[in-house]
Amino acid sequence: MGIFKQREREIFDLMASSSEVGGSSADYETMMSTSDVELLKRAWRNEKAAPEILQYEGALVERAKEQIELVEETIEDYVENGKDPLLVSLYQMDLDRTQFLLRSYLRVRLVKIEKFMFHNLKSEEAERRLSEQERVFATKCADDLVKHFEETVLLKLPENYQSVLKQSQISEVDDMVPQPHLDTFVVCRSNNFVSLNLYEEGESPETVEMERGDLYFIRYKIVKGAIESGQIDLI
Repeated sequence: MGIFKQREREIFDLMASSSEVGGSSADYETMMSTSDVELLKRAWRNEKAAPEILQYEGALVERAKEQIELVEETIEDYVENGKDPLLVSLYQMDLDRTQFLLRSYLRVRLVKIEKFMFHNLKSEEAERRLSEQERVFATKCADDLVKHFEETVLLKLPENYQSVLKQSQISEVDDMVPQPHLDTFVVCRSNNFVSLNLYEEGESPETVEMERGDLYFIRYKIVKGAIESGQIDLI
């Protein structure tokens, strides 16, 4: 995404003039591999491929929004000063791509919130991964759905079957709450060496060792922790 990378390159070149940064091409490539655009792309891919909602990347989203605003201001300035229309269109194309990436990331999360709204609010682990706005949205959706079901169906049923969360009042668990399938198989790539246990507690131990760049088709629950720590990315 040219305009964003160009701005980051300019910042790097400015830093390279000081004694703190060597300014080599390798240093720049290392910086670019973890730029906000690349991090946002990684967060989007992981969120899209994971069966459950992941930790909200609040700081990254805010930085992306700020960068988008800066580029929008740059484009407006270029248009007002009669810059080459081709240059402006290239900047606009990069801006559109980044906006699409950010919107897609947020949209994927909203889909998961709507699909697993009761689970996300019921599970402390899942609820901690939501932003404050997402938590408000999930609560509102759940309240509206409960109200709708009560008004249209539940209040017309026998008392033992008026729960939104359980098939009947005698159920010991909330068996009407959809939950993410953590046994889903996913395709992942290792960012560095990692050793994973293929089986759960009580089963015969067996591990798989992934080198940097290795691709695996594996159950999500096995790589869940490595994804959260950034050792593995979903693709």
